[in-house]
Amino acid sequence: MTVVHPFEPFIGSAPKILILGSFPSVKSRETGFYYGHKRNRFWKVISSIARTEEPHTTDEKKAMLDRLGIALWDTVYSCEITGSSDASIRNVVANDIRPLLEKYGIKAVFANGATSGKYYARYIEPVCGVKATVLPSTSPANAAWNEEMLEEAYSAILEFI
Repeated sequence: MTVVHPFEPFIGSAPKILILGSFPSVKSRETGFYYGHKRNRFWKVISSIARTEEPHTTDEKKAMLDRLGIALWDTVYSCEITGSSDASIRNVVANDIRPLLEKYGIKAVFANGATSGKYYARYIEPVCGVKATVLPSTSPANAAWNEEMLEEAYSAILEFI
């Protein structure tokens, strides 16, 4: 069954960078915002490298992103997916991020995980001409990367925020 991305990108007031996941997890689709699974380490990692308090509510998350100039979206607009498994993604239709890049003058694009990076390189980069830096996934399924390793990798965004 095809699932369509259920919510809009988060842009904020003056985004400097765009971080793209692959497709919202079941939990994120339930909560209506990005990285909604309580074990996903995205919020902990970003708040740690930015030296700010970890947000817990959607409003707190949006406020932190806005302060830091981080926009969030996903590479995939619609796909067939089983649960939250990136490995099960099939029949991808990618999001068109080009208008967002042009309108806001975003300085850098980062992919949260290899799946996001793969679909970005395949479907989006040829259209927009902007390379994405692929970072390790903050998903709890990426057990090979502990929090400290993720923080070191994600510190690459500090150059732009």
